[in-house]
Amino acid sequence: MFKKLYLIIFFCISAVAAQAQIIDSLDVHFNGFSFLDNREYKAFTERSRTYSGTRVALDFGLNLDSLNHFRVGINGIHEYGAHPYFLKVDPVAYYSFESHKWLFNAGMFPRAGLIDNFPRALLNDTLRYYRPNLEGLLTRYQTEYGYETLFLDWVSRQTVTDREQFIFGLSGKYLPDPYGPFYLQHYFMMLHDAGPSVSIPGDHIRDNGAGQIRLGMDFSHKTFFDSLSVEAGGMISLERVRHNTSGGFSKPLGFVASAYASYHRLGLFDEFYAGQGHHVTYGDAFYEKKLYNRLDIIYSPFIFKHLKGQFILSLHQSPGQLGDSQQAFRIVYDLGRKTIARFKD
Repeated sequence: MFKKLYLIIFFCISAVAAQAQIIDSLDVHFNGFSFLDNREYKAFTERSRTYSGTRVALDFGLNLDSLNHFRVGINGIHEYGAHPYFLKVDPVAYYSFESHKWLFNAGMFPRAGLIDNFPRALLNDTLRYYRPNLEGLLTRYQTEYGYETLFLDWVSRQTVTDREQFIFGLSGKYLPDPYGPFYLQHYFMMLHDAGPSVSIPGDHIRDNGAGQIRLGMDFSHKTFFDSLSVEAGGMISLERVRHNTSGGFSKPLGFVASAYASYHRLGLFDEFYAGQGHHVTYGDAFYEKKLYNRLDIIYSPFIFKHLKGQFILSLHQSPGQLGDSQQAFRIVYDLGRKTIARFKD
């Protein structure tokens, strides 16, 4: 019912705006991916399960000019074997300002291409399956020397049963020389959990977040590898329960390092962590360990203009558990944003 209502309202507005010559053009965007992700974890048996399904997204855009856009659509997921079809359908509805240097989004918009590069220690990799949208605000400033992104993502609205929760965060990359190999990258996020609107004895406001800063070198296209980069830096997590005025943050620290190399259809990504254990609500649970290494072996059997398929074998090593593994296959498709009507000469 809501999907039909969205489309009716959208096309009514489009028709009126076109007659009044308010909008410049109308476009459509279709994309999605299918996934089969089998996880065999002895370190975390409760997370040892298989994720599988298909997620598709469709939206229509009203373009006032080259800078200002309104977009409305849906993003739905179906897990294989589940009934009824489409476990959940998320609405897409947002305003977007896009210029050469600035991006500003307000509403419910896809996270892909915006914050999906966050390390798994901060934002785990199942969010792309089950929480595809940001709900709130995001702005990005970008030049040849790098970029900075700031966002606010509302996770849960406060009711008598639901908790008030939102995430704010930022990420950025700085290149002292746009043509040189060195760069500095950082990530930070914080979850604010204020609880439900009714008082619960023993329940208090919680803050939970983490950050990383990394120094990296990118040698892509400077060797026989198609891509080659290495990074190293530090991680801190922040957690507190506001049960009294003197309560402060616990601040575990650690060292992170990673390396990525790809040649044609084969890629390798290795990430290492050593330090104190972290409890990050939306982060990967393996970073609760004091020592952890993950090796991803990536093979892309087919790569086309709008379609890419990947097999990924992930080997997880942590103290006492050297045989944990993960096998995933994903097909990603994106037809791009296509103009379907123009209203101005």
